[in-house]
Amino acid sequence: MISIKSKSDIEKMLEAGKIAGHALNVVEQKLRPGMTTKDIDKIVFHEITSHGGIPNFLGLYGFPGSACVSVNEEVIHGIPGNRVINEGDIVSVDLGARYKGWNSDTCYTFPVGQVAPDVKKLLEDTNASLYAGIEKAQVGARLGDISHTIEEYCRERGYGIVQDYCGHGIGKEVHEEPEVPNHGRAGHGTRLIEGMTFCIEPMINMRGDEVHVLPNKWTVVTNNGTWSAHFEHMILITANGPVIMTKR
Repeated sequence: MISIKSKSDIEKMLEAGKIAGHALNVVEQKLRPGMTTKDIDKIVFHEITSHGGIPNFLGLYGFPGSACVSVNEEVIHGIPGNRVINEGDIVSVDLGARYKGWNSDTCYTFPVGQVAPDVKKLLEDTNASLYAGIEKAQVGARLGDISHTIEEYCRERGYGIVQDYCGHGIGKEVHEEPEVPNHGRAGHGTRLIEGMTFCIEPMINMRGDEVHVLPNKWTVVTNNGTWSAHFEHMILITANGPVIMTKR
């Protein structure tokens, strides 16, 4: 069942989104070659907790970090650890905050220094596909309109689309109904109404759709080793159009 949020609920979720967006801003400011993914996780924990939030990924389904930190060929769910970040890498930082019982979730893929032109284009296009999908999140539209828009945008540019993982509803729980795939048919799926909150999160590969989970049972990587980008915003459906709740 899809929950509809009250004005009070939305106020708390907006604060949770503000905390999460701030944490990503600080990561961007401090990200340097030579850091480890664990260093990033420590930044995320500090920024969320020092601004009145709780890192909602920490312990979620047993996850050991405050953020999923995924590098290059890692698509999602990278476990923070000793992996060193190098010049030219890309780093996806997926995080969320809980504030007064309500959750946020957001992700951004950062370039580290100068990246290859095709990698830069991958980041730009994946982020653009997110905003193209958000534009379709209008009252009366269908979830499939969002999914189809993202798929069409990325397929036209030759990218692979991760189909085993998707966006999701959010509120009291980090993951709620509905699922929000990055592929689908326009005009199909749940009809959107005011007060819905969910996360749209394109996970786009340089080539090929196929991914698999590493033996650590968390980290998802591309089958062919090509790099992957991941961008995510939490949004609210309103009569005046979608509101980004994790705006940076």
